[in-house]
Amino acid sequence: MTRPRGRTRRLRYRLEYAGLRLVTGALGTLPLPVAMRFAAAVAALVIRVARPIRRIGLTNLAIAFPEKSAAERAAILRASYRNLGRMVAECAHLADITPANVDATVRLEGESDRIWHQEIVPRLQTQGVLILTGHFGNWELFAYAYGLRGYPVSLVHQTIKNPLVDVYVERMRSGGGTRLFRKREAARAVLRALKERALVVLPLDQNQSRRAGIFVDFFGLPASTSDGLARIGVRNDAPVYPAFLVRDGTSARHRIVFLPRVEIASMADRDSAAHELTQRCTAVLESMIRTHPDHWLWTHKRWRTRPLGEPELYDV
Repeated sequence: MTRPRGRTRRLRYRLEYAGLRLVTGALGTLPLPVAMRFAAAVAALVIRVARPIRRIGLTNLAIAFPEKSAAERAAILRASYRNLGRMVAECAHLADITPANVDATVRLEGESDRIWHQEIVPRLQTQGVLILTGHFGNWELFAYAYGLRGYPVSLVHQTIKNPLVDVYVERMRSGGGTRLFRKREAARAVLRALKERALVVLPLDQNQSRRAGIFVDFFGLPASTSDGLARIGVRNDAPVYPAFLVRDGTSARHRIVFLPRVEIASMADRDSAAHELTQRCTAVLESMIRTHPDHWLWTHKRWRTRPLGEPELYDV
């Protein structure tokens, strides 16, 4: 006999999925500028009324920007959610982006263009490249656009609890040619992708358990961070390049920002070298967030895992 709890869970999954498809379907029927304005307004309303996630966001902003006033931090949180709303609208229109028009939406210029064409592309002739990024800007569009440009990326896909939503997101990401690896197979899959001279994109801004992460400084506070990217880079001498998508104002136009290669410290001890590389990568991410605080997703419990003896930071 099926347990009521299982039936309730499946019903919740179906309702969540139906809601997602209703929202994306409705946004997809609107002209993109209208869809973006509408979604941004709804997202700004959500972060005002959803008190638990609002408290998480304001707690994170107080950690990151103690010098700012409460009003300034609240404004950053609203702007972040407006950006998230625009991202949802853009994802509903991903099918409108093609190899013929992708350059009008996502452009590459200046120093970023030089790094890409003179450093990364030549390296891809002989080895894979690790791309350091985070949940920043429209992170879904970044991978999608590069696939359309002829350089499909490999990405570790964190399984979503709702299996219906998980399949939907996986299908959306695959639309641009992105190759997805499940987290349980990530280590071997990433090594294989590097041997195949692929672009491997790894975000580095999610909290890890004490067992799965190492503590590095992030906005002046220890944050449990995955050292997987660093260990792969150190052991395989794989180059690490930071890359982010930065939005032009409130428009649907973006520019790709490639930053100089993050150098691997010369240390005999691989563990120490991986720790140092993780800290360097985290510092790059922090710098981008400081420059564009409205581009980062502040409502993740980034400092949830604390060093032994330190108090909890979140009350929700």
